[in-house]
Amino acid sequence: MEKLKHKLNSVRIKLFLTLGLAVIVIIVVLILLNNVVLETFYLFSKQNTLKNVYEKVNADYKNLKDTTKIEEDLKKIAIRNNFDILLATDTGISVYTSNKDFMNTIAEIGSLTTNNEEDTKILYAEKNVKIQEVKDSKSDIIYMLLSGKLDNEYMLYIRLPISSIQESVKISNNFLYLIGGFTLIIAAIILSFISKRFTEPILELNDIAEKMSRLNFNKKYVVTDADDEINTLGKSINIMSDKLEATINQLRSTNIELEKDIEEKSKIDEMRKQFISDVSHELKTPIALIQGYAEGLVENVNEDEESRKFYANVILDEANKMDKLVKQLLELMKLEYGKREFNNEEFNIVELIKEVIRKSRVMLEEKNVEVKFEPEEDIFVYADEFYIEQVITNYFTNAIKHVQENEGEKYIKITTLPNLKENKVRISVFNTGEQIEEENLNRVWKRFYKIDSSRNRDDGGTGIGLALVKAIMTNYHNKYGAENHENGVEFYFELDLKPVDQKNK
Repeated sequence: MEKLKHKLNSVRIKLFLTLGLAVIVIIVVLILLNNVVLETFYLFSKQNTLKNVYEKVNADYKNLKDTTKIEEDLKKIAIRNNFDILLATDTGISVYTSNKDFMNTIAEIGSLTTNNEEDTKILYAEKNVKIQEVKDSKSDIIYMLLSGKLDNEYMLYIRLPISSIQESVKISNNFLYLIGGFTLIIAAIILSFISKRFTEPILELNDIAEKMSRLNFNKKYVVTDADDEINTLGKSINIMSDKLEATINQLRSTNIELEKDIEEKSKIDEMRKQFISDVSHELKTPIALIQGYAEGLVENVNEDEESRKFYANVILDEANKMDKLVKQLLELMKLEYGKREFNNEEFNIVELIKEVIRKSRVMLEEKNVEVKFEPEEDIFVYADEFYIEQVITNYFTNAIKHVQENEGEKYIKITTLPNLKENKVRISVFNTGEQIEEENLNRVWKRFYKIDSSRNRDDGGTGIGLALVKAIMTNYHNKYGAENHENGVEFYFELDLKPVDQKNK
């Protein structure tokens, strides 16, 4: 029902019905006029014809010397106009008649023109001429009869059957009905075509407008050479569409930039809050120690030089730890919030590992730890060497701190395992000793998370080394993790063997 209502309300249907109704009204008006006016007009026209014939005969035939010519002329007039003509003397003697029956009724003419209200009706009357509507009492045929006295004293009678007039009107009406029906069919076809052609651009414009309301500006109105209102409207809609698209794209770009700015501001605020929280939490202990030992120096608790030197060294050591902590926290924040750009290049990871081992030689000797690292060949990776050195150093330092003797063995083993299929290399650092509980394997990557709280200050660590590793590897989108083994723990990470854009070459 709704669909039908929509169709009936459509522009095309409305236009078709409006134009169709106009055609029907015109046809109906023509039929009504034909029925009401045509007969009257036809009779009036015939009256004028009768008068014109009378005037012509009266003017042309002042005398009747050449009766042959008169008869020929009257015969032509009778045939041409379908009249019955009778020319007679004033005493009723026939001079010419086009119809013998009409001539035979010459005696009755007087009675037909007697103003009998029942049988006659005067249509026109002047001094010498009169037109009447008369009824033949014998045949019941109604005639239009002109009786006029000529200047030569002759009488001219012209009659025309009114039934023929009515028959002509009837035929005309029937023909008009036929033409009207045929016209309606033709008009319906033409109107259907016109309404379709007229409304198609409107429907297209409507479709474009609907798409524009859904912010779809791909469709455009096809402008033609026609200089009409619809074409002008189409041009205007195209211009509006282009301007709206440009404006909305600009707004989108501005919105994206604004969202980025808001997100950036949010990240900075989050960084600031996290940094303040971490610093305020982690600096409590070193500040307390510095304050305590500084007060001891001020109050001269121990007067000997060795004690004062110890106090000063503690203050210096804690200050260095604070400096290291703050720097690492800042670095971690930049990595976690994408504020650090990497200077990626190819370098030899084997040489870098050897360098880290050399730098840690003193710590290894102090803990009497054996390092096993026997690479078969040099391996070149693509990354930022500075940050990868931090990853290896954090893993290696962490291994030194936690290495313990297990089943008579105490060592750290570093391995490099290339995976040419994935174009990666896996670097792992293993140390003998206690395993990490399974539930803690994912927690060790959190900042300031320490499994053994009793060691958190003696080992000189800050508690964010593994968090730095996580941040660096997350930026590189490479794998990292920790695994327990029967005799110890392994930490690993992966790197690309060569630049990403060369992998498919």
